[in-house]
Amino acid sequence: MTDTNKPIVSERRTSTWKEGEAKTVTFVVTDECQLQCKYCYFVNKNNKNKLPFEIAKKTIDYLLNNRDIFNDKAIVIDFIGGEPFLEIELIDKICDYFKVTAYTLDHPWFENYRFSFSTNGLLYSDTSVQKYFKKNRHHLNVMITLDGTKEKHDLQRVFPNGKGSYDQVIQQIPLWLEQFPGANTKVTVGHEDLKYIKESVLHLWDLGMKQIPINVVFEDVWKENDDLLFEEQLTLLADEIIERELFPEYQCTFFDRMIGKPVLNNMNWCGAGKMLAIDYTGNFYPCSRFVSSSLLHKEALAIGNCDTGIDNNKLRPFLSLDLVSQSPKECIECDVATGCAWCQGANYDFADTDTIYQRATYICKMHKARVRANNYFWENIEYLKKSKEAS
Repeated sequence: MTDTNKPIVSERRTSTWKEGEAKTVTFVVTDECQLQCKYCYFVNKNNKNKLPFEIAKKTIDYLLNNRDIFNDKAIVIDFIGGEPFLEIELIDKICDYFKVTAYTLDHPWFENYRFSFSTNGLLYSDTSVQKYFKKNRHHLNVMITLDGTKEKHDLQRVFPNGKGSYDQVIQQIPLWLEQFPGANTKVTVGHEDLKYIKESVLHLWDLGMKQIPINVVFEDVWKENDDLLFEEQLTLLADEIIERELFPEYQCTFFDRMIGKPVLNNMNWCGAGKMLAIDYTGNFYPCSRFVSSSLLHKEALAIGNCDTGIDNNKLRPFLSLDLVSQSPKECIECDVATGCAWCQGANYDFADTDTIYQRATYICKMHKARVRANNYFWENIEYLKKSKEAS
């Protein structure tokens, strides 16, 4: 284990770094993970499928030598699994190759890159991981997934024997926040843990994470009255925030002024097709949700490979996706549609046919419950503001 008295402090790196200017490229370095989280979309975990370095090398060569295709101002190289830190030596080798090659080619990405990780945190303080952090500390974004309170976290984020992982992960949080000030976790909510939302958000704020990205799962897990319990939890959270005047220093993405309105544009919610994901076979995908390990019902949907590059005919359908082309009429005409998200990979996996143009709508009631709670929150914020002005 590393000496935690000698932290490698990094400036804050968030998922919005160079937003709109950076190409996101995801290497699925392994299908292996120490956990078997119940809500995880990575459904086919195994310890066999690992990314060969040669495939990563070919991919980097393709990216750096085709500036006419990849003309973005910056690049985010995302490493996922499974658990990416199980393959930290491979990742280190890939990063070294990218840096040396970009420098040799005098590529503008040499000055504009980030290495990004989403990790379960179990290996965070491992010596090899900390050594990698020291080496790349000015170009890192690292997110540890902590789902909230011990009760909520241990319901979903479990070891193969069913035991929760909270006690192991929480030990890593102080060092993580010391090294990455301002870092945030990403919280996922399923049917089983709805009743822990309020306390979980407050718990994460107490730990030092001031902005909490949080969402419900897109899968068909929701049962009757889940939306009512969801709304109740968000309303209780809103009351707590207002009573303690936690806003705007502390934020949770369930509350947003922009949601709950009619949609005025025909944009696609998801970025599939603008991103690029690579698996152990060397195939390219529009995002990591289209690799075989992420699909329950459908075959992997590739758009090229590291030997021949991107097939524009296979990519084109993703670039043509918009709200109208994939949504049912009730979604297009919905009065509270803004903020209602979808996942392109989930759409494909759950569709009746092999199409990417059929939107999954399992979260419809959950979104409407969120909108009601969101309206309650902002109305009370305004009331508090006017009360203060009047006094």
